[in-house]
Amino acid sequence: MAGYEALPERNPTRLKRKMRNFFGAWGVFFQGFVEHPVMVGSIIPSSRFTIRKMLEPVDWGSCRLFVEYGPGVGTFCQPVLDKLPSDASLIVIDTNRLFIDYLNRTIQDSRFIAVHGSAEDVEQIIRSHGHKHADYVLSGLPFSTLPEGLGPRIAAATYRVIRPGGAFLTYQFSKAAYNLTAQHFDRVDSGFEPLNILPCRLAWGWKSAPQSGAAGE
Repeated sequence: MAGYEALPERNPTRLKRKMRNFFGAWGVFFQGFVEHPVMVGSIIPSSRFTIRKMLEPVDWGSCRLFVEYGPGVGTFCQPVLDKLPSDASLIVIDTNRLFIDYLNRTIQDSRFIAVHGSAEDVEQIIRSHGHKHADYVLSGLPFSTLPEGLGPRIAAATYRVIRPGGAFLTYQFSKAAYNLTAQHFDRVDSGFEPLNILPCRLAWGWKSAPQSGAAGE
């Protein structure tokens, strides 16, 4: 055996593995935050109160494609899958390979697709999986701390990818997501969930459906 092969495992690597094994999803989420705090934005997953309020306006019967940016360890994934029709799909997009690998190991559902990539490429990503539009897009991305210019590009791409009548759902500690949503979407409803660590602002940006009898129809 070569000398370098006999060296003990580095302490940081051992610590990360032990943390994941001991804390499960919480340990993976915490590790993701430590490694990429700018992209994760929170040290713990969202509360069940935030999940319930965020998803309340969704018309599940008409939903065929639900997209989530920054799914983390899947806090929203199972609640979405529990309500999603059997012939619909959930595509989640995350730049953190740690989260994507964890989700692929822990979620066994034919409707679920986890993509390692950037939300600004959402149009290309959904097309590569056979979809033209998304019905709803959910995001917990920390728009206030994203690299300069990335937030506006994501918001613009999201507006283009959502079908008329669909919505962009965001939850964040600041108003950055709401402000970006308001620049593109026809109507933005706002909310607040105090039972979350930290309390967060909610927003639903709606893309108006074309009026019947409009020119060209």
